[in-house]
Amino acid sequence: MLVVVSRPSLGNPSPSHTRTPPTATPTGDWQLVWSDEFDGPNGSAVDTAKWSFNVGCGGWGNRELQHYTDRTTNAYIEDGALVIKAQREDYGTSRYTSARLVTKGKGDWVTGRFEIRAKLPYGQGIWPAIWMLPTDWEYGGWPGSGEIDIMELVGHEPARVHGTLHYGWPHTYTGDHYDLTGGETFADGYHVFATEWEPGEIRWYVDGIHYQTQTEWFTSSSKGTYPAPFDRRFHLLINVAVGGRWPGYPDETTVFPQTMHVDYVRVYQK
Repeated sequence: MLVVVSRPSLGNPSPSHTRTPPTATPTGDWQLVWSDEFDGPNGSAVDTAKWSFNVGCGGWGNRELQHYTDRTTNAYIEDGALVIKAQREDYGTSRYTSARLVTKGKGDWVTGRFEIRAKLPYGQGIWPAIWMLPTDWEYGGWPGSGEIDIMELVGHEPARVHGTLHYGWPHTYTGDHYDLTGGETFADGYHVFATEWEPGEIRWYVDGIHYQTQTEWFTSSSKGTYPAPFDRRFHLLINVAVGGRWPGYPDETTVFPQTMHVDYVRVYQK
């Protein structure tokens, strides 16, 4: 998500599947270590003991159009869920506003299972993401210290989500996508997105269905060896971008406001 060159869809078409209920505690040895269930009063702000905001505009390395704010008009609690609202409005030099929440300094982990139940926005130029960045950047600037994309969706493909790693120099990205079938989109209801990150192996799931595993990546830094850069602390980010190199830009078909609803965020470790 941080910087994306123009890229095609990643991987091969995913197999068809059926919707599964939201997951509870994952099987195996995973133990819950951090969570937010977003159970505050309607209209209230997020828990600032768990989340901070990235605020500002300038494109965010992707030629995005929105100004990220920390206002409760762009990020708030409603009916037991976090709502991130991207809307068309004049704000400073931008014509759109949205929000980007981060756990840096409040939730940082080396390995774990990261599980998020969410309903996604849609439309040309809309770009929701659930992802991770390095907290300490020990292997240098992006992409050398890595990036883990748990879920990204480009709004003109509302039935497809992507899971991707970014690393190395020159910039290398590897990943795959997962497709809903039968006319359903990720805007129609909640789905559970999960990534399990263990030393030397990272796995992606949608609704409990495992759709990719990655074990091969590299570092260009002299400071580390495999499994670097994915052996240092990372933190979570959740946002809805408007426009950018990859999703393109809103047009006359794009409906505003667009909202991303997040029922919960849960982090497990062994």
